[in-house]
Amino acid sequence: MSQFISGATADLKTDSGAAADGLTDKFVDGFGGVAAEPPRWDVSRIEALLDLPFSDLIHRAQLVHRQYHDANAVQLSTLISVKTGGCPEDCGYCPQAARYHTSVENQHMLSLEEVVTTAAAAKARGASRFCMGAAWRGPKQRDIEKMVEMVSAVKALGLETCTTLGMLKPGQAEQLRQAGLDYYNHNLDTAPEFYGEVITTRNYEDRLDTLEKVRGAGINVCCGGIVGMGESRRGRAGLIAQLANLDPYPESVPINHLVQVEGTPLHGTAVLDPLEFVRTIAAARITMPKAMVRLSAGRQEMPDAVQALCFLAGANSIFYGDKLLTTGNPEAERDKALFGKLGLRSI
Repeated sequence: MSQFISGATADLKTDSGAAADGLTDKFVDGFGGVAAEPPRWDVSRIEALLDLPFSDLIHRAQLVHRQYHDANAVQLSTLISVKTGGCPEDCGYCPQAARYHTSVENQHMLSLEEVVTTAAAAKARGASRFCMGAAWRGPKQRDIEKMVEMVSAVKALGLETCTTLGMLKPGQAEQLRQAGLDYYNHNLDTAPEFYGEVITTRNYEDRLDTLEKVRGAGINVCCGGIVGMGESRRGRAGLIAQLANLDPYPESVPINHLVQVEGTPLHGTAVLDPLEFVRTIAAARITMPKAMVRLSAGRQEMPDAVQALCFLAGANSIFYGDKLLTTGNPEAERDKALFGKLGLRSI
């Protein structure tokens, strides 16, 4: 799990349509007989998927999605920032980095009562998973002790629990697991070849190391990335390859569209075409068929039609509520209206 996939490992050099046909026809044909998920997805094979005609790609994603999931059910999750701002990292997309001049102010950690009250309200609005995020490079032991209390209390409400706390030290994942943590989120963000363009204060192996600690503790992995940071289509294929080749691949895969925040280095980046984002969702669904593929950051800026295409491409989880860490999230009523128009139901 500690090795990452180099873009140079590609072995398909046929035209994009033929390459994708050679890869996915066998997989799709397996629905009627021999079921065999590809054991490994190299970057060129995923790039070939992304190069397919849009209708063909969505059709394949739908076939895979319906094999493993209810096509009209979407999980609702709520995310709260329990510790905002002041992070020492230099992630180019993040307004919580202390070195950038953004509108996000450094705030103290929320109290246990504040978190439980928010979690109860989220459950009342229909959320089934409650995620708690903190702006740290990694938690200190005193932080873990507070998070253990929060996880235990939220779990007692009958919600699935998830945290995103940065890099973990030995033993910390085990403490969270004992408290009842169901998922730990730690995104790879992008392909390894592009990673240094976005972050320099930690490396790719640091991220993989934390994922190993999470797996070792018996916690489900929530791991995805961000698109629209200036990467190429091959770069997006590289991100999906990294995720799909984790052993096992993540149970939850958030796909984020860059939310540009003034004051961060990535503010002003050319905006990614919405259909390219949908293609990325589809590739995630095809390569990680059993995962919950989550339509995450950037959803606020997406019109209903684009969100509908994302669900068609295999997204079956969203963040639901008023705020996604420090950036806005579509209001609950808008989500209910969209679900009504599309005939979707929450899980």
